[in-house]
Amino acid sequence: MNIHEYQGKQLLSKYGVSVPQGHVAYTVEEAVKAAEELGGPVFVVKSQIHAGGRGAGRFQDNPDGKGGVRVVKSADEVRESATEMLGHVLVTKQTGAVGKEVKRLYIEEGCDIARELYLGMLLDRETSRLTMMASTEGGMEIEEVAAATPEKILKVAIDPAVGMRSYHARQLAFGLGLEGKQVGSAVKFMMAMYKAFTELDCSIVEINPMVVTGAGDVMALDAKLNFDDNALYRHPDVAELRDEDEEDPAELEAGKHELNYIKLDGNIGCMVNGAGLAMGTMDIIKLYGGDPANFLDVGGGATKERVTTAFKIILSDPNVEGILVNIFGGIMRCDVIAEGVVAAAREVSLDVPLVVRLEGTNVEKGKEILANSGLPIVSGDDLGDGAQKIVKAVKEAQ
Repeated sequence: MNIHEYQGKQLLSKYGVSVPQGHVAYTVEEAVKAAEELGGPVFVVKSQIHAGGRGAGRFQDNPDGKGGVRVVKSADEVRESATEMLGHVLVTKQTGAVGKEVKRLYIEEGCDIARELYLGMLLDRETSRLTMMASTEGGMEIEEVAAATPEKILKVAIDPAVGMRSYHARQLAFGLGLEGKQVGSAVKFMMAMYKAFTELDCSIVEINPMVVTGAGDVMALDAKLNFDDNALYRHPDVAELRDEDEEDPAELEAGKHELNYIKLDGNIGCMVNGAGLAMGTMDIIKLYGGDPANFLDVGGGATKERVTTAFKIILSDPNVEGILVNIFGGIMRCDVIAEGVVAAAREVSLDVPLVVRLEGTNVEKGKEILANSGLPIVSGDDLGDGAQKIVKAVKEAQ
């Protein structure tokens, strides 16, 4: 689960991470009031959407204008920027051409920036340890830094048996070239960030940029926090921060039915049980010249109703020109899948090619249900056969 920048800063500040003062605003008048409360003389007006690159982004109705993050010097300029941002669609390199509508702003006090740095924390799957990363290249995408100048990324892997210690933080601080008061401020910052990461069950915490002020203090000028969805039951206060307007409607609907769905850019819809099998299904579609439109795992204990919902979600994507259902029935029964597919196909008046490959528990009964449905459902003998048939059918229908 993602949250907005201002929400991340509010959470981090509770753990002792230093952040600039700011207020959220949903209207132009609230933005002006926030500026008046902060007092100035410099303000930063920030569009709040779940996407990076906001400052370099542009609004759809004013592509030659200013971006989604602006430094201004008066309440009048705050009003002007808020008017140009709220209710308008911001396009960044992460949103794609469709962009995202700005529905809230964060009005923040200005900051005396001496240096911009990068600090992030995530689980490194290669070492199976939490890893804190730092770089002198603050403000840049860490992926770009890793590709162009990997030597500028400092890493500290944290032993779960002992946790993060101050010497870890000092190692990173010295590596960033900090000195004097800056080191102590950075150590406090990093230790607080580690505590927030672990206690809140985060999957990513990224501060970009982390700045050193003219006074030698270290602060979070931006904050990106992602959370482990499987741990949200332990954090109802965090779960309440969810902004459903920022999420894909189909993915949101899938989550309500305990379906794992991720929209992709292809045209062949996939319904599979099991994440590994789903990945294999997408790979083999690519192998035979097709493009998967989604990842969708119905799980091992799906009901007829859940399968029907999964089918509808796949078809809600206008790019879908064919569907491959690939089920290996262990816990899942093939006849339940077949009943769900038939029910969904009838309900939505299916008008795209459908190939179904079933194997496992009650497979013959499942195939019988499909064969007797009266629907134009093509049977796949195995995964390869099913993938070839759906790719061929989609290409022939174009």
